[in-house]
Amino acid sequence: MLKEAIDTAYLHFNRAKDNYDEMVQLPIDLSIYKNKEHIKTIDAFIFRFIKLQDFMGDKLFKELIKRIGEYKNNMSLIDVLDKLEKLEIIDCADKWLNFRTIRNKLTHEYPNNEEDTINGIKLAMVYFVEMGIVLEKIKIYIETKELI
Repeated sequence: MLKEAIDTAYLHFNRAKDNYDEMVQLPIDLSIYKNKEHIKTIDAFIFRFIKLQDFMGDKLFKELIKRIGEYKNNMSLIDVLDKLEKLEIIDCADKWLNFRTIRNKLTHEYPNNEEDTINGIKLAMVYFVEMGIVLEKIKIYIETKELI
């Protein structure tokens, strides 16, 4: 199950990365709303960012903790994040919770609040890079510990 989880996480990451690579070439400001192709790119990125963040938090992290024998059925997300912090896979549990906050803001995006949405997109782009680093740390940890 861990192999499937890491593969799925990389699927979401790589699809989001294609959109991210396009977005870094764009001005991320209110003018972005004037171009339908740019909106499509941003929407696709946001969709994959949310999918990746959800999948890592809900599935991948738990599968990793299960594989090393540290998972208990009643563990909250913060408990899982604390374990990952101790393993040095994530820098800070609170940072991951910030990723969830921006994910929630992007999920509940409102058209009349474009400035907040733009700020959320900019933060998501920064967090996306950090999520990629976490994903790579997990991959290295799995390989080093020969977990799959």
